[in-house]
Amino acid sequence: EETYCRSIGVEYRYIRHPEKVRWLQERMERNRNQPDFSIEDKKEILYKLNQAVVFEKFLGKKFLGQKRFSIEGGETLIPALDWVIERGANEHGVQDVVIGMAHRGRLNVLANTLNKTYESIFSEFEGKDYDDALVEGDVKYHMGYSSRVLTNAKKEVQLTLSPNPSHLESVTPVMQGIARAIIEHDHAFEAKKVVPIVIHGDA
Repeated sequence: EETYCRSIGVEYRYIRHPEKVRWLQERMERNRNQPDFSIEDKKEILYKLNQAVVFEKFLGKKFLGQKRFSIEGGETLIPALDWVIERGANEHGVQDVVIGMAHRGRLNVLANTLNKTYESIFSEFEGKDYDDALVEGDVKYHMGYSSRVLTNAKKEVQLTLSPNPSHLESVTPVMQGIARAIIEHDHAFEAKKVVPIVIHGDA
């Protein structure tokens, strides 16, 4: 009950491979699905949560009434992504992370995960021109972005957020294709160096 009926869980009963099901069960039931974070981990999680909250509060006050698809209520996405990137790069040799997501929380992910500058994000709210004429007229929560970030252990990771149309789930196969191309062309078919992440919206 403590493993499967608390505030967070995992959907895996659709999996038809008994060994994969056992692998998940062993890891979740061992600690009742309650991770044991160190003090340093907790500080990092709090820092990322604060980043997410402050960013949303600022947007809400500065750009009152504008569409921004706030992450409010889902701020844990930011430390969760940070955790995946940090552990993936530092412990498993991940070099590329490709993210596909809908509108909800997208601006926060751009700012606090991919490190897109606040100046750039705010200029899109104010209708400033883009350097690239090809994206002229598109809305800020459709934009893709790519950046290189350093983990706490000084490992470099390439992060890519796929552009997203208003047809929300259509980004998923596109993101999978981007991940596959990176595996083939940048990493000589070493799939473990690339992590694709799909984040569903609330539509």
